[in-house]
Amino acid sequence: MPLKRNLLNYSGIGALALVSACNQAETRPVNILFIMADDHAWQAISAYDGALIQTPNIDALAGDGVTFTKSYCTNAISGPSRAVLLTGKHNHLNGQINNDREFDGGQFTFPKALREQGYQTAMIGKWHLKSDPTGFDHWDILPGQGDYYNPNFIDSTGKRREDGYVTNIITDKAIDWLTKNGNNPFCLLVHHKAPHRNWMPDTSYFDLFKDRDIPVPENFEDSYAGRNAASQQDLSIAKTLTIDYDLKLPYEQVGSYENEFMRMLHGKWNDGLHRLDEKTKTRWKDHYQQRLDEFLAMDKTDTTALKRWKLQQYLEDYLQCVASVDDNIGRLLNHLKETGQYENTLIVYTSDQGFYLGEHGWFDKRFMYEESFRIPLIMKAPGQKTSEVNDTHLVQNLDFAPTFLDYAGCEIPSDIQGLSMKTIFDGTAQDWRSSIYYHYYEYPAKHGVKRHYGIKTDRYKLIHFYYDIDEWELYDLESDPKEMNNLIQSPKHSELTNHLKGQLFKLQSEYGDTIFASFLPSKPARIEHLALNCTYAIDMEPSSKYPDIGDEQLSNGEVNPPGEYISTSYRNWVGFNNGAPEIVLDLGESKKVRRIESGFLQKQMAWIFAPEMVEFFISEEGIIYEPAGNPKFESSTKDIAVRKQEFKSDLIDKEIRFIKIKVHRLEQCPEWHPGKGEPAWLFMDEIVVK
Repeated sequence: MPLKRNLLNYSGIGALALVSACNQAETRPVNILFIMADDHAWQAISAYDGALIQTPNIDALAGDGVTFTKSYCTNAISGPSRAVLLTGKHNHLNGQINNDREFDGGQFTFPKALREQGYQTAMIGKWHLKSDPTGFDHWDILPGQGDYYNPNFIDSTGKRREDGYVTNIITDKAIDWLTKNGNNPFCLLVHHKAPHRNWMPDTSYFDLFKDRDIPVPENFEDSYAGRNAASQQDLSIAKTLTIDYDLKLPYEQVGSYENEFMRMLHGKWNDGLHRLDEKTKTRWKDHYQQRLDEFLAMDKTDTTALKRWKLQQYLEDYLQCVASVDDNIGRLLNHLKETGQYENTLIVYTSDQGFYLGEHGWFDKRFMYEESFRIPLIMKAPGQKTSEVNDTHLVQNLDFAPTFLDYAGCEIPSDIQGLSMKTIFDGTAQDWRSSIYYHYYEYPAKHGVKRHYGIKTDRYKLIHFYYDIDEWELYDLESDPKEMNNLIQSPKHSELTNHLKGQLFKLQSEYGDTIFASFLPSKPARIEHLALNCTYAIDMEPSSKYPDIGDEQLSNGEVNPPGEYISTSYRNWVGFNNGAPEIVLDLGESKKVRRIESGFLQKQMAWIFAPEMVEFFISEEGIIYEPAGNPKFESSTKDIAVRKQEFKSDLIDKEIRFIKIKVHRLEQCPEWHPGKGEPAWLFMDEIVVK
């Protein structure tokens, strides 16, 4: 590591030379500008594919630099991706295996090394790692996911609200910081919120894509044949994409006709809409009135037409957000050119992961399939020697940290797992990796994507889904780029499968990701439930914050009243932090059941919130489940701060043995809450079977 030294002030170009233990050459240090969007699919950049949108400013950067056509993330979800960027290490080492965890800011990150080297370092925009940024001279970040309109920002002095549209504001802040920084060598991270769900565009972009028929992916109607894990996800355009939250239509006007995609998030886009001034809010409502009129006039029984209509509306909003990102990148690049800093700045544009734009019938990310695994990556480097406009090296977000350290002339720590891409730009890259590794951990959780890890080579991909499933998938990306044909059962490919498994296990060993016990369920499979006189299992562990409150707490209930309700005691509760538990009760034998209930506590002054919806399912054999009627919602106020909410499902003396309870809980504390944007808690206090 470099020795700590004082910052040298470059008030005039070439005025001083930086000399340090990092052995930087006697030239002006290379500036670093890293721009990252959230969920920006490479398919929505015209430097890659112009079918959906034109992105002239990103394309201009590509014209001056290199477009990487085989760039990938190590874990396609926001927090883990950002931790890999900062540390150059896989998530099992940096600790950020999912979005629930708080990033350990005490560990090595590349901004700390650059700061020691004499760089001014800054982080502006979406942080999404729960802990405060470390290693930065200046930081100004969105809390949690942040808001699109008049968003809050947090810096070292506290929280405040800024007027305007979030993408413009982040760019304004970046340009302002660069202006104040003058000609000091800098490393600036600009992280945009857009185009993250729920894709709320700048109102000045509303006319873009108006009346345009956006292309539908050829595998939009995927049946998931031969891909069991893909069939069990919950990220489909048809069922998961909501009419109100995602497509911005007032629930009170559209929510009465159906149940399938109105389970959660009712009216939450109002959390952002209420921030607008009245003039802008009127423009918003006028714009989406046309969408509402179309929806109300549709034949809702034509599910194919409805699904395609939803895709069109989703992509329209998404692409409008992308257009705003592209325009603001143009503003930032123009500032560097006007101040004479463009040529001496390493500029990177990327996304934390890819995104589905209707492929496989989906939105969102998480899977190791190409659309979410692959990330856009466009880089311009000072003095680059490579003649490749489109580079085909297998690179990952794992490589950003060592690349930045290399360009700054810093020593790259031996435990960093990425490779420096500087050698690609210098034309000296030799013995580059021939395969890359991926590991996704966030299950059980929303969207239902199973835990999995895998390996990708230039041509093939091997994936293993695990945890509560044990299935492998193999794809030949040359003949099957859309990943529709799982070859794992093909005798013709058995030798290839064994070869790839050997490479995969070797990569796991090299990266130190060989012990999976901590990623497997550790709770008892069957727990004795005294009140119900049966057993049950919970598919996710209660929070470790309360070690004396375990899932066995739900097993110490009382029969009350005798012969009528079988329930747990109200005093016994289980806490879950930022999760969506699923509980299965085995009654031991078939019994006639008239009603199922579950109760939850909510304390609004704390981080405790009741779920938005609870689903009940019933089964006779425990394999095939059917919905147990439409759940009812009740709320009884106990005092100003605490209330109990109950969810009930009425049956008509159904003969069942197994009951499954799925809890859909709040993702974050709401807008009005002091912890807005932070994970909420779920406290379950009883299960009742009548």
